[in-house]
Amino acid sequence: MTLKVGILGFGGLGQAAAKLLSAKQEMQLVVAADKEGFAYDRNGLNALDAIATYQSKGSLGHLETGHLTQDSIAEAIATAKDVDGYFLALPNLPNTFMASVAKQFIASGWKGVLVDAIKRTSAVEQMIALAPELEAAGITYMSGCGATPGLLTAAAAIAAQSFAEVHKVKITFGVGIANWNAYRATIREDIAHMSGYTVDMAMAMTDAEVEALLETTNGLITLENMEHADDIMLERMGICDRDRVTVGGVVDTRNPKKPLSTNMQLTGRTFEGKISTHIFTLGDETSMAANVCGPAFGYLKAGKQFHQRGIYGLMTAAEVMPAFVR
Repeated sequence: MTLKVGILGFGGLGQAAAKLLSAKQEMQLVVAADKEGFAYDRNGLNALDAIATYQSKGSLGHLETGHLTQDSIAEAIATAKDVDGYFLALPNLPNTFMASVAKQFIASGWKGVLVDAIKRTSAVEQMIALAPELEAAGITYMSGCGATPGLLTAAAAIAAQSFAEVHKVKITFGVGIANWNAYRATIREDIAHMSGYTVDMAMAMTDAEVEALLETTNGLITLENMEHADDIMLERMGICDRDRVTVGGVVDTRNPKKPLSTNMQLTGRTFEGKISTHIFTLGDETSMAANVCGPAFGYLKAGKQFHQRGIYGLMTAAEVMPAFVR
């Protein structure tokens, strides 16, 4: 059975997600929305047409099957009633935005699977607080299902099995992109994690101000001890206290080559009393988009399997295995 899926948000991640889906047999993109419009075709949207239209005209609303509107998310949900699940490829700016989108789905009466790739601990806490409402609405919500949190958090949950006690989990990421313009919302979210910056400050920055900041750092964004939801996700599963989890990394906004290899290191004590470390390293050739969108759709497929069995509410990447999408 082919799952009909939607993408909300059509920036760098949303476009990459559309491209990834075009090669899949088990999922078909039928609806996608951006700030100024959406497009819906029950027989499937053409990813290349959608991307070309968005890049040249600024909105999917200009497609033949598109609609220009300032209320694109609500109208897309109302129009595309046959969608099995959505990937919320939206910037979580402000920090309450993803929870507000989830509330729109709850209010709409739609039932299905939602997947996000949000980063902040406080944002995932908001989703956890919504769990009873999501369950009552018949929605299976998969939160923190990108690369980190997501793929690397799941790797930590598996690595923990070798140990009687987990002492620390250290996630370090390297991201390389040729031009920050392709991932403007993601880069702003990263800036919000920088020392001396807040979410509100990053949101308020003009493109010229972002350019000026990147000029001073030679295009590099270095992040340490980020507020990253890997901590709450692992704590929620009883693997370790959140203060034992650290996340940081380097984003190069001028070079597609990763500045360092993305990895997860979990250190613990085995039942025999030995101290050891498991290391899970992602291949340098895999892009941020591959490591975020692949898991997101894997979790969407897993979420659909739960939904079909009547299991609703909220789950995170640390408690469910993603299912590979063929």
